[in-house]
Amino acid sequence: MSGLLIDAAVQPFCRDGREIYDYMDEVNRDRGFPDVESQWYQAPGGDYDESLYGKGYPGSDPEIASRHLFEDDGVDVAILNPRTRGNLPDFQLNTAVCSASNRWLAHRWLDEGNPHGRFRGTIRVNPEDVPGSVAEIERWGDHPLMVQVGVPLQSRDLYGRPRFYPIWAAAAEAGLPICISTNGGAGLEYPPTPTGHARTYSQYIAFMAYNYVYHLLNILTEPLFKEVPGAVFVFSDGGAEQLTPFIWKLDTLWLGVRDQTPWVDRPPSEYLKDHVRLGFSRLDKPPGDSVPIVDWLAQTGKEDVVMYASNYPFWWRNHPDDLYEGTTKEQTEKVRWRNAGEVYRGVTAEAA
Repeated sequence: MSGLLIDAAVQPFCRDGREIYDYMDEVNRDRGFPDVESQWYQAPGGDYDESLYGKGYPGSDPEIASRHLFEDDGVDVAILNPRTRGNLPDFQLNTAVCSASNRWLAHRWLDEGNPHGRFRGTIRVNPEDVPGSVAEIERWGDHPLMVQVGVPLQSRDLYGRPRFYPIWAAAAEAGLPICISTNGGAGLEYPPTPTGHARTYSQYIAFMAYNYVYHLLNILTEPLFKEVPGAVFVFSDGGAEQLTPFIWKLDTLWLGVRDQTPWVDRPPSEYLKDHVRLGFSRLDKPPGDSVPIVDWLAQTGKEDVVMYASNYPFWWRNHPDDLYEGTTKEQTEKVRWRNAGEVYRGVTAEAA
């Protein structure tokens, strides 16, 4: 497959659970908090692609990750989005962990581990601490290799709510999209389903990514884009196949109850191209070609919002070339790099 390729979701990890402490501020350096791997649901055999183990933990060595991504998969630019620790009970400690993650990412991956200049970073912030999040964006927003702001999917409130607008406004002012991605673990969070906790990993993983729909529908029906017209949201965990039925329903209901959302001045689906991106590395669909992918991408304009996002180094990653059989040349270019290039500053020109 020729042409540029931007990977919109690569998750780097520390070499071990203690490395992040080297980047904590002095006040919080002796505090205890969960390891990034302290999760309720674990995949049988581990969360990570077994072929990716090298010198140590998968996704913890920039040199090994560079070989896998740039040489083996043909990626031109990789957007790094590290996990933090979910929603910790102490919101100030949570903010400190996010700040340490940003210092670690800038040092280990964007400086020391980036001789080729093909890694880009994510400014992790704690949405439970609005002033702290704004300060962190202001601290890192001018960094030339930081290209988005990252918040956890497992929020305790919907992201269209006005209390979050200062964070989204700070990101928009810096020219940065907001990436909403799974970042749970041992922190405080709601169950992964509306009716409680799943019993098994398979139930959890089948549903978890679709929680983005709750945030998306809320974002599209609150006055967020009137108040913060430059806000762009990236949902990087997959679930793109759920977009069309929910948007169809939302458009239909909007026609009947427009008086409840007077600030939504056009069908919600028309906001997608300017304000939303969805990443995926594999497509959940029935076997065969009952719905050709060329038609699926065209429905509700998904071809303008879907991006390739491997979620390296997790087990569900696919080779990028497996995604594009049956797509038009224009659709392939959009998914591989054009849609990402429209929201991530500088990546298209530098990749070329």
